[in-house]
Amino acid sequence: MTNQVARGKSTMDYEKLVQTEDFKGLVKRKKKFATPFVIFFFAAYFILPLLTGYTKILETPAIGAMTWTWVYAFSMFVMVWVFTSIYMNKAKHFDVEVDKIIEKNVLK
Repeated sequence: MTNQVARGKSTMDYEKLVQTEDFKGLVKRKKKFATPFVIFFFAAYFILPLLTGYTKILETPAIGAMTWTWVYAFSMFVMVWVFTSIYMNKAKHFDVEVDKIIEKNVLK
């Protein structure tokens, strides 16, 4: 089977598409955008069990009987929602770029 797929009246060669400078640039920009978020997420995710397992820092009360462990854990949910919102907004711009790349590289 070939790597060409019908899209409307045109066909697209995906192997050729991924070799274009436009596509490579898009992938590079997406990685550059996402990498700090991934690093921050994993750092925050793995710090929680380290702090709770090996220190007593988060055991002090924050709000009433609720400790800082719970505040930290709930903040993880907020972080994920914020990161998701940021990525969804940026993905709209990436989608526009993808459409332009596809239009430019469609074989007629």
